[in-house]
Amino acid sequence: MTVTLNHAIVPARDNAEAADFLAGILGLRRLPPDGVDGKFVPVAVNDSLTLQFMTVPDAEPHHLAFDVTPAEFDEVLARLRDRGVPFGSNPREPDNGRVDHPLCPRGLFFSDASGNLYEVMSPE
Repeated sequence: MTVTLNHAIVPARDNAEAADFLAGILGLRRLPPDGVDGKFVPVAVNDSLTLQFMTVPDAEPHHLAFDVTPAEFDEVLARLRDRGVPFGSNPREPDNGRVDHPLCPRGLFFSDASGNLYEVMSPE
């Protein structure tokens, strides 16, 4: 049996806002609300993984990392710049404006309004 991750719950102060933010930056598809009373706002990452954003009053931030192609990295970087979203090459400095990631040729970190830290890495 091959094990794959089907979905992950991402806590947020506002699930719709957080889902729209990440989908917009990464160029992903936001899906219609899901779950009992539509409490989840899903974002399709790929054919087998969905992030389910859930509103939580005192959301504890999560860290999610994504591998992307060089072209996708350029698109993410352009969207961050166009929207004025701070980014950086280090999780301790997610606003230093650099992409010289310590683990790959190009990478960056950025946060959403709930404090979730997103990492985007490119092999080239």
